[in-house]
Amino acid sequence: MTDVYTLIGADGRRRPSAIPGTLGGTTNGRLYGRLDCRSALRAIERGGYVGTRVFFADEVDAIAAGFRPCAVCLPAEYARWRGSPPAPHTEDELAELLGKLAGCRTLAIGHGRDRASTAAAHALTAAWPGEVVAVVSWPEQAASWLRPALRLTAQAPDVWVVAGAAPGWAGMRERLLRSTDWDPERTYGFASLADAITDSGAGDGVWRAAGWAR
Repeated sequence: MTDVYTLIGADGRRRPSAIPGTLGGTTNGRLYGRLDCRSALRAIERGGYVGTRVFFADEVDAIAAGFRPCAVCLPAEYARWRGSPPAPHTEDELAELLGKLAGCRTLAIGHGRDRASTAAAHALTAAWPGEVVAVVSWPEQAASWLRPALRLTAQAPDVWVVAGAAPGWAGMRERLLRSTDWDPERTYGFASLADAITDSGAGDGVWRAAGWAR
């Protein structure tokens, strides 16, 4: 009889798999790391992580599901995740995004509060020919991100576009999934978030948030 494993996919949903994951994690803190991570193994020996343990097929799925790398067993990935200040968008990237949004009528824009992500959101707002129903910012650290999540989804737009640093977006994305009708399939990353996913090898240019790649 073939063993069945439960993995979390890029959309954050659990599904059975005949192949075990290559990475483990915990929903407590939304971390992922190596299966032989000494920090995780110690926690499991003490009874921790057992009820919150999750698995991923690869790093792309872990990042897409809103989990961050472990600082102990994945120090390079953790440093990349924390990253330098978000990079600014380019005019070519803005033009590509506008092309992908052609045919949409209403748009909601979300962004981190750093300078580059704010500028990207303002540039898109100015260039968008349709109706921008909301422009909402979120902090890098928050108790729940509930208020900006509700504001971003209140008008039920045709599509969402988000820009910001990966840590803040991870928290915001989790709150959107838990507390709103937000649809990752109708969401595009822009500027700094698109760069972060490109660095992870999951695509190039503008990416769809459901799979963190085009």
